[in-house]
Amino acid sequence: MTLDLATKVALLTGATTFTLAPNDQLGLREVRLSDGPTGVRGLKFSGGRVVALLPNATLLASAWDTAATYEAGRILAEEALAQRIHVVLGPTINLHRSPLGGRLFEAYSEDPLLTGKLAAAYVRGLQELGVAACLKHLVANESETDRNTMNSVVDEATLREVYLLPFEIAVEESDAWTMMAAYNDVNGVAATEQRHVNNEIVKGEWGYRGLIMSDWFATKTTAESANGGLDLVMPGPGGPWGDALVEAVKRGGVDEAVIDDHLDRLLLLAERVGARGPERDHPGDLPHPDSAVRREQLTRLAATGMTVLRNERGTLPLSRGTRVALIGRHAVQTIDMGGGSAQVNPPYQVSVAEGLPARMTDVTVTDGVEVRTRPVPARGGFLTDPETGDPGVRVRLFDADGNLLESRFAARSSTMIGMDDDFAGAVCVAELTGRISVAGPVVLGVLGAGTWHVTAAGTAFDFSLDLVGGGIGEAVLTPPLRVDRFTAAEGDVLTARVELVAEGTFANAGLFGLIGHVAPRPVVDVLDDAVRAAAQADVAVVVAGLTEEQEAESVDKSTLALPGAQDALIEAVAGAARRTVVVVNAATPVLMPWLSRVDAVLWAGLPGQEGGHAVAAALLGELEPAGRLVTTFPAADGESPAWSVTPVDGDLPYTEGPFIGYRGHYAGRAAEPAFWFGHGLGYGSWEYSGAERVGGEEPGVAVTVTNTSSRASREVVQVYLRPDDPRQPVRLAGWSAVTVGPGESARVTVRPDPRMWRVWNTTAGDWERDSGGELLIARGLGDIRATL
Repeated sequence: MTLDLATKVALLTGATTFTLAPNDQLGLREVRLSDGPTGVRGLKFSGGRVVALLPNATLLASAWDTAATYEAGRILAEEALAQRIHVVLGPTINLHRSPLGGRLFEAYSEDPLLTGKLAAAYVRGLQELGVAACLKHLVANESETDRNTMNSVVDEATLREVYLLPFEIAVEESDAWTMMAAYNDVNGVAATEQRHVNNEIVKGEWGYRGLIMSDWFATKTTAESANGGLDLVMPGPGGPWGDALVEAVKRGGVDEAVIDDHLDRLLLLAERVGARGPERDHPGDLPHPDSAVRREQLTRLAATGMTVLRNERGTLPLSRGTRVALIGRHAVQTIDMGGGSAQVNPPYQVSVAEGLPARMTDVTVTDGVEVRTRPVPARGGFLTDPETGDPGVRVRLFDADGNLLESRFAARSSTMIGMDDDFAGAVCVAELTGRISVAGPVVLGVLGAGTWHVTAAGTAFDFSLDLVGGGIGEAVLTPPLRVDRFTAAEGDVLTARVELVAEGTFANAGLFGLIGHVAPRPVVDVLDDAVRAAAQADVAVVVAGLTEEQEAESVDKSTLALPGAQDALIEAVAGAARRTVVVVNAATPVLMPWLSRVDAVLWAGLPGQEGGHAVAAALLGELEPAGRLVTTFPAADGESPAWSVTPVDGDLPYTEGPFIGYRGHYAGRAAEPAFWFGHGLGYGSWEYSGAERVGGEEPGVAVTVTNTSSRASREVVQVYLRPDDPRQPVRLAGWSAVTVGPGESARVTVRPDPRMWRVWNTTAGDWERDSGGELLIARGLGDIRATL
């Protein structure tokens, strides 16, 4: 059926923030998209339906198990089908180039092969149930600082051998149905306009038939992006295409065949997800987010990816009868997900302070030091809805004439306005109210851009909060805020009325909320309480880590040090306790100046809604934390092959080339790390013997592994290629895992991926085979067991 140009072009921009327009002529129904690396949030950015919250990407990846990411994909597909979502915006397959990257929690690893293989399995899990995956962010989008304007400068060989490789693997092995073009430029050209990457490599060399969409608000041009391989502009209904693209075609700046190709790809997507052609039956028996099925899956996926970094004197696993002093802010407020578009509305989030006492008979809980400098919306029942008494706040939205548009409940004490509302008309004024549930010194405040009138603890005051940059990262992810200290009585009501900003990209829109928490105590008092608790226990378990201030979309870190006085807390506890275990509640590397003074360290990632249960299961050995690190942990700030994430004059040069992460450390381009990529002790101990090369259609290596411990354990046999050419870095070539009983042995064969033997010849503009080299059989590059 022939469509006029304007109709075709109109379909190539989103209809709303998370939907694509239907078209009766084409038999095209609405296509619904959702953010989704660790949970399918749905059509609302905040305050949407309750959904399952999975462990974060680095934690899932740490199992080194494609079955785990495949299962995660299946869970997300079921969650999507329950909401009639067609496209889940994940996986994130950018690499951990610098440990300072703020969004690394959303991506799998610093290694391209591991990332690609895990992503391909995730994609299969989604798409086998008819839900599209979206590989993001294409490409060289490894940091967040100035992400809307920065230019990643990457040589052609590194681009192909390292940063494009995960995308290539996921396309070749799983045919991901969509990709997302990033915010940044690549070698001076916007990712949304990248003819070379989008057209020549992805759609040309790889023969990709899927659709490339923009990241939200990333598209800045009309003809350049249309000709540069972008198929879909998001979000809508506005944007740089529309009438401007129609005119560009009429003027000859864009061939109408280009528009037709974009539309063909969109229609193919619609057919694949059931939004065109025969309607699919909607499954009615899918597990609920809080069902027993989900509880088991999410606990297991989180616990088995956790990584034992240190375990002296057999401290772990703990026995149930051990007297435990559980200490730390992250114990009572465990961080289960990162910040930004990956956040969802889970049915609950289990803290370690809830999970560990549920499995042990003698656990005391002691709060820790402050871990944030930027306050967050009230949580833990600090504020309640004055109408219902439920934990959260009441939000009333009004138009310019003062008419009530909607009254809504915000369980997380914040709400998105103007981007995904269920009513017509612009919100001009919002009123947020919450009843304070504690008495004494408190910190109260608001977040969101606009002119505020606030009444708190009997005090009224007015002020304005302004957007500085005006981008989505500020308006939606890190809006301006103000807090003040008060003395509150239980039952006092915090009321805040805001007149929204009326001009600019985010006019009458943004994230708004109420802030509230108990005022901080002096650090010395907190340390004294922790020391007393530790001295009275058999084992002190300190839960420490990062927060969404460090691990979130739109921000990068400036240090790997734990925030606040957490290092001092750990040192104090280690000096008083008989034994000390540190649980690191963070998705990415942290510095551990206290490492030699503690007995055990368990890296727990961001473990999802069952986080506390999963940590407890891992500490007790109910589920073996058999993870292996997916990123190298530097011993000090600055000791990484790539460190700075701050562009200079707009450019961020990838000067380390292919020597990213462990590759650069091994080549001596950075100091010996605290923990190597691939490191992880589990609860077993291992001997390797009989390593040899084996032939067949896919040549590989074989080795016998013997479990010398007294319990069954899972081992991950890793094989690295060490090229003869010193200009080429060592690289992971393959791996295989096996579970072995105590005292038993297993023969393990690893078939290295042939793509790891190829290098890009820039002069010839083609792939050629590497000159060869040695194969290293290892438990991480810090523990090489054989060389072939």
